[in-house]
Amino acid sequence: MILKAARNQIFVLLICCNLLPQSVSAQRDSTLWRVKAGDIIPPVSLAVAGLVVQGKISRSLQREVRSQYPSFRTNADDFLPYAPGVVSLTLASAGVKGKHSLGDQLILALLSNIGAQVVTQGVKRISKYPRPNGEDNHSFPSGHTTTAFANAEILHQEYGNRSVLYSIGGYGTASAVGAMRILNNKHWLADVLMGAGIGIGATKVFYISYPWLKQKFPRKKKIAVPK
Repeated sequence: MILKAARNQIFVLLICCNLLPQSVSAQRDSTLWRVKAGDIIPPVSLAVAGLVVQGKISRSLQREVRSQYPSFRTNADDFLPYAPGVVSLTLASAGVKGKHSLGDQLILALLSNIGAQVVTQGVKRISKYPRPNGEDNHSFPSGHTTTAFANAEILHQEYGNRSVLYSIGGYGTASAVGAMRILNNKHWLADVLMGAGIGIGATKVFYISYPWLKQKFPRKKKIAVPK
């Protein structure tokens, strides 16, 4: 019953996140809100896939993984989630032009990561789904995977147009994090898919809404003091 309630809340959240820009744009300057199918389909598809494979499919895969790699252990999944975001900020610091300046990238990175984790941690506490290793009941969705895909989306948004290799590297790293969470017996497949959907979705929401946020909350300009 709890898991069913969590699923319903996730669907409502996803719908609201994807429809919010469109509803607000009717009241404000529509040029500030540009939502494309590519902004909606990936995160929603991943989230739905996470719900579909929840339970029997995830448990079956986990048994197979544990039988094939019973002694797999790594802590790389604890720091790799941040790698794509660090790469993006490093490129901006080095003067490589992205979609936004270094300052804007820092703000977007903070908003995206915090927003994604607020959703993920909230769902964890609602669903109370047990981890494969029985460590606790905060398995669904994967927080590490959420962070990894949020940062991968940042790298894609900023530098994907410069070279597809940035997008491949970012998403490849995030996918590796998800795989390691399963191999470490910390998460189910469903946790990883939902985490990926939330991470990408949250980042897209902030990138779409950022022009409006900048207009709504303009930065204070420094006043030049005459000498």
